[in-house]
Amino acid sequence: MSASDQDIIFNVKELLEPILAEYRLELYDLVFKGTGRKGMLRVYIDREEGVTIDDCANVSRELGTLLDVHDVIEGSYTLEVSSPGLTRELRNPFDFVRYKGKKVKIKTEVAIQDRNVFIGKLLEYEDDCARVETESGTYVIPYSHIEKANLELDL
Repeated sequence: MSASDQDIIFNVKELLEPILAEYRLELYDLVFKGTGRKGMLRVYIDREEGVTIDDCANVSRELGTLLDVHDVIEGSYTLEVSSPGLTRELRNPFDFVRYKGKKVKIKTEVAIQDRNVFIGKLLEYEDDCARVETESGTYVIPYSHIEKANLELDL
């Protein structure tokens, strides 16, 4: 990410914080990809009880206005506001604690009991380890071994 992209991200976050606070939302992720004079700004918002289409529309409308007034992004750009989705990535220990009891898919860099992929219920996150109950048993997975983790649809 270039210095100017970092500046854009910083400035967008400053404008976004009061909007998110007003709607009791949190920032899940913010991505800006600029190519020439055309950019793409993706804002992912979240809330424990979920995000509605109205939440996305409200944030998009208010943020879009502020971005234009403050001329944060030079040239034309596309703004997308959405939720991280039902199969969102678990990106830090807090996410593992937050989604305790949910179905997850964890891929590890290092094999654990001859496996690298675990799909099952996240029982707990404790002592920097996720404990996951799968159809074939319960596994303790050190956070340091996790390559990727996502929520799974529990149908």
